[in-house]
Amino acid sequence: MMSLITNQTKGVYVIAVTPFLPDGAIDRSSIDSVTDFYFDQGADGLTILGMMGEAPKLTLEESVAITRQTLKRAAGKPVIVGVSAPGLAAIGELSHQVMEAGAAGVMVVPPSALRTDEQILNYYRNVIETLGPDVPVVLQDFPLATGVQMSSEVLIRLFAAHPSIVMLKHEDWPGLQKISAIRQSEAGGSRRVSILCGNAGMFLPEEMARGADGAMTGFGYPEMMVEVTRLVSNGQRDLAQDIFDVYLPLMRYEQQPGLGLAIRKHILARRGAIAHASQRHPGSVLSSAAISEVEYLITRQEAKLAQLR
Repeated sequence: MMSLITNQTKGVYVIAVTPFLPDGAIDRSSIDSVTDFYFDQGADGLTILGMMGEAPKLTLEESVAITRQTLKRAAGKPVIVGVSAPGLAAIGELSHQVMEAGAAGVMVVPPSALRTDEQILNYYRNVIETLGPDVPVVLQDFPLATGVQMSSEVLIRLFAAHPSIVMLKHEDWPGLQKISAIRQSEAGGSRRVSILCGNAGMFLPEEMARGADGAMTGFGYPEMMVEVTRLVSNGQRDLAQDIFDVYLPLMRYEQQPGLGLAIRKHILARRGAIAHASQRHPGSVLSSAAISEVEYLITRQEAKLAQLR
């Protein structure tokens, strides 16, 4: 039986890519291989059908089928499913099916039309009413992508009003003070939430030091996130930073708008996690020059890791 996420959940939940064949069909064999890869590299759980999982390009039937196959392959390890959609009916239908299949929780990103605090509060109240109070919810705070600005005060109000929101996917930038504000509020008596962080891990050492519980992102080297979160949690901040610094040039390169997923899939294909780097249309393709740059950064990364070890 799949365990549900809670406000105490910690660790690394990798944002999984959705593998496709060159013709755009779902690569079902690679769903198994990439799931194995993430867990072999030390992931505590997975999050599927997120923004970098090309979820908007999937039909409902495909989303459910991918979820079922991933859950089967995960063999009891926790899998969170992104269920964001323009309408609440679609969110409710997908959530019902994936939770029934054994998902550990669902992730909901606010629609870009939300502009005021009251609109945000009302939206998530409607989401929780749609899902029911027993479905664990991850609230994704990613203003760079959504344009929705949620202050720490609004988030704290949401957590207080809805106990089923057990996790914040923190992806604000800059947003370190938001983590501090939430943890300070909890020290004063507010309800605790789990905080896992995104942004491709670009600020992971600082986020962990501010009180985050781990990472929820999809960098092509998840073992880095596993090791950094473990070391910071164990008080080995300098060693964690040394390891993080080795991967930073490649993480920076992946942050290019519009190319990030192509770079990530290239690396995963290179590492044997997926058979093809293909995206379902519309999607970007790396030029030969970009591939050469990625390969150069990987070569330097491997050499620096060998020196560090």
